[in-house]
Amino acid sequence: MNEELCFLPATRLREAIGRRDVSPVELVQAVLHRAERLQGRLNCFITLCHDEALREARAAESALMRGEPLGLLHGIPYACKDLVDTRGVRTTLGSRLHAANVPDHDAVAVQRLRAQGAILIGKTTTSEFGAKCLTDAPLFGRTPNAWNPRHTSGGSSGGAAVAVASGLAPIGVATDGGGSTRIPAACNGVVGLKQSMGVVPHSQALDAFGNLTYVTPMSRTVADTALMLQAMAGEHPSDPWSAGVPSFDPRGAAPGGGDLHGKRVLFALAPSGRPIAGDVRACFLRAVGRLADLGAELVEMPTDGWDIEPLWRTINHTVWRARFAGLAQQHSAEMSPSLIRQLELASQYSAVDYQSANFERTRLFRRVQGLLAEHHFIAVPTLSRTAPSIDQDLFDPLEIDGRSYAEMRPNWFPWTMPFNLTGHPAITLHCGFGGDALPVGMQLIGRLRAEAELLQACALFEQASDLLDHWPDPDGTDGCRAGSPGSSSLEPPGGGRAP
Repeated sequence: MNEELCFLPATRLREAIGRRDVSPVELVQAVLHRAERLQGRLNCFITLCHDEALREARAAESALMRGEPLGLLHGIPYACKDLVDTRGVRTTLGSRLHAANVPDHDAVAVQRLRAQGAILIGKTTTSEFGAKCLTDAPLFGRTPNAWNPRHTSGGSSGGAAVAVASGLAPIGVATDGGGSTRIPAACNGVVGLKQSMGVVPHSQALDAFGNLTYVTPMSRTVADTALMLQAMAGEHPSDPWSAGVPSFDPRGAAPGGGDLHGKRVLFALAPSGRPIAGDVRACFLRAVGRLADLGAELVEMPTDGWDIEPLWRTINHTVWRARFAGLAQQHSAEMSPSLIRQLELASQYSAVDYQSANFERTRLFRRVQGLLAEHHFIAVPTLSRTAPSIDQDLFDPLEIDGRSYAEMRPNWFPWTMPFNLTGHPAITLHCGFGGDALPVGMQLIGRLRAEAELLQACALFEQASDLLDHWPDPDGTDGCRAGSPGSSSLEPPGGGRAP
């Protein structure tokens, strides 16, 4: 089985399939073989669609041989987070209570990928209902980090990030309600975009108007993210925030021979009073220096007033309580203990608290709008430290450089939650390795609905960083070929998998 195909980016696979150099059947067989071989080690799938995927691959190959017009993703396999509805394929939401749920329709994002010829190979693991920043649930256990099984994959889209990083799918569909795409993408060294509100319609949002969750692309390259966005973006009647959103044109995201001259970038390390690990600090500052080398003008951003977690928690947990409190009353023994605890904590919020939080959300939006009126991007570390232990729990203390912090959310990912609330596009890029040989992510935030400008800057950074030849190797010792720890530079700390 040709597993080298498994590490080719979707953009190259698309060209190879169009030239008939690569067969959709051969590609899907290779990806499925690798997924089935490594699933016991990586535990990143809840369901694999072996028969369905091969059937679709054979149909894609027949269409190719007949010379029919090809979609953007014709014959290209993808993985999909198990929160996102897929017609005829089990969608568990990471919950024992939905273990047998089979939707009769696709979410709009999936519908659009299917229309462009993409082939679903499986549903990836998620925390129960996507309710925490780690990927574990009573339904399937824990999903380890792609680089080292002793560490977490992050969450809640950990399965999608691990599958993509490990070559089990070139692209994946994730979701993000407070960082759930960007956290695991940073933990596993892949590209995780949370696009602007409404750019990709969210047809499963129960409160479409107050929504802060997104259905997102997950990929190994910026160009693949742009390709996915081209397939998924655009107006749809199910989502009011998608009104007027045009189809995405990836040509605006291509790096060409350009640079970042004329671009002003605000940057900051951590919100006031919040920690950041020394290796992450060093790696991030090198990455920001790389932006300057590309011609960007750097401006340090004040860090006061960015303690957003209480605001996010008031809105998000109130929504969770409305959705799941009744379920928990009847089935708490079958649900994740951390989810039950979050629902109990949400009982303290009143309707006035919820509405006051929405007033504050509006003020935050206007603040970010003001910052981005004078600057093109904001650059911050995606996470304050690399991936914690596989045994980390949401309510456990978080250790950063030998010091213990009681609250995980505001101390590990303080910079992801703000942009779920404001709706601005935010993307994490692999920018190097920490002292434990695990990936470090840099998050760039762009202007509202300016995804092309943001992705163009990211593609330039990606080109300059020279990290695309280094991927985790689950067949190696400790699940990676990351070599000896101790480096926090843009260069990987020893080898990596080169396709």
